[in-house]
Amino acid sequence: MFSEHIRARSHTGRVATRVSLALVALVALAAAAGCGSSSKPAYCKDRTNLENSIKNLPSAASSSGISGLESQLTTIQSDATAAVDAAKTDFPSETSALKSSVDTLSSAAKALPSSPSATQIAAVALDAANVVSAVKAFTSATKSKCD
Repeated sequence: MFSEHIRARSHTGRVATRVSLALVALVALAAAAGCGSSSKPAYCKDRTNLENSIKNLPSAASSSGISGLESQLTTIQSDATAAVDAAKTDFPSETSALKSSVDTLSSAAKALPSSPSATQIAAVALDAANVVSAVKAFTSATKSKCD
């Protein structure tokens, strides 16, 4: 009789432990689901990184010349690629324009000679303005999800 009582008690303890673990798992899932629905999409952080790298472009170019421009463009390309990859499903036209403008600017900057003419610099400046415009359009399109 005593051993049956211990077995029954042990079984009850295991069931209680399983139920407790199941409840903990359900609470954790509910919390995660709640957090997921109110959090911002991944491209919001990518957008912020891209905006910051664009803002740093003038100082990088003025302090280090062509090499600074090329270095900062590498950062911009990386940030733009991350933003495009994360948001292209939700914002296909904005991400396409963003990718195209960054690719054009990168190609133009790489084609610059070590001592570019004013005309060459003006062309790259125009490409940079197109990137800024594409970033603004992307920022505007993602505003409702990110701000």
